[in-house]
Amino acid sequence: MKTYSAKASEVEKQWILIDASDLVLGRLASLIATRLRGKHKPIFTPHTDCGDHVVVVNADKVALTGKKKADKIYYRHTGYPGGIKSTKAGQILEGKHPERVLLKAVERMLPSGPLGRKQFSNLRVYTGAEHPHEAQDPQALDVAKLNTKNQRSA
Repeated sequence: MKTYSAKASEVEKQWILIDASDLVLGRLASLIATRLRGKHKPIFTPHTDCGDHVVVVNADKVALTGKKKADKIYYRHTGYPGGIKSTKAGQILEGKHPERVLLKAVERMLPSGPLGRKQFSNLRVYTGAEHPHEAQDPQALDVAKLNTKNQRSA
């Protein structure tokens, strides 16, 4: 028996809607990365974009466990000598673009390269409850019911 290899024309992409309110960041990012890659499908092929389109709403209400809001640090470099900059996760979540914490977590879980960039482009993250993808009829996925540890209670 030959190994099945899915072609791009055979892949059926679905639209998934996830509400990120009070969900743990790492667990949510892991689930989103799995859906974007298509590893949840039986026809998964590593060199083909088999993943679904994922729409995430309420990304500003994502939860961090422990003291990560105060201790987790994101680094970037300006390109100049001594140009390393750091920002804490709490500052980003309270700032202008709180969805970037989730975007960066998912981006780092996907493979680097052309296929990973293509799969990452299938992710749409919004801070509020509104999104412009109603025409695609996204199916709601209740991540909190998948595992009790996925949701953080205050």
